[in-house]
Amino acid sequence: MAVIELIGCDDLNNFLFHCAFQESYNQRMVFWVFGYGSLVWNPGFEYDEKVIGFIKDYKRVFDLACIDHRGTPEHPARTCTLEHQEGAICWGAAYSVRGGPEKERLAMEYLEKRECEYDAKTLVNFYKEGDFSDEPSLTGVIVFTSTPDKESNKYYLGPAPLEDMARQIATASGPCGNNREYLFLLEKAMFDIGHEEDYIIELANEVRKVLGIVGKGIPKDKKLTGPTHIPLKSHIPVIHLHPLPEAIAMDS
Repeated sequence: MAVIELIGCDDLNNFLFHCAFQESYNQRMVFWVFGYGSLVWNPGFEYDEKVIGFIKDYKRVFDLACIDHRGTPEHPARTCTLEHQEGAICWGAAYSVRGGPEKERLAMEYLEKRECEYDAKTLVNFYKEGDFSDEPSLTGVIVFTSTPDKESNKYYLGPAPLEDMARQIATASGPCGNNREYLFLLEKAMFDIGHEEDYIIELANEVRKVLGIVGKGIPKDKKLTGPTHIPLKSHIPVIHLHPLPEAIAMDS
């Protein structure tokens, strides 16, 4: 118990994560974190290297409530989390932090506050873009994930019909901006790294339909941000959800 208190872990799972991470860190003397949502375009912390690539057996889904960035406890936003699916791949960006324990601590403190709605951290293998080896380019990369269980995870919304998700995303907003901006920026970020995702495009286009925006997203010959600050039509129904407890607002 003294060891658990020393490293600041609240339960056995966190303790085991810390041990696995520490072993991986000691081997490489570098801290890597994988971003698949807003971290792709806005890491927000000091890092030493950014690498484009993917992780295996996970897919991106908009099943997590956000009440402090792009939504509120009364009207949560929908943001990305990962769902385990054998054979799937998820493209994003991995960031390294070098320079010793203090720099590592500051980065992790920032990330844990920013990603406070994610109730788990997982260590994954990362495959760099252009590396065709079956072996991972990096091991022990941290990724923030969420438990897909509404009983144990108060921020997990679960899947919903595309039209319902689009209406919720079109109408939610919070201290850091509106929910649709998050989606459109993610769509643009995936375009910019050369790995557009059909699921993101389909959801973004459905939101554009709700908003009455003419067009189908990012033109192939230009890298543009999708419309984000467009007044909502008065006829768009707001999705009413049960209020969630407050969290700490961080830029996203």
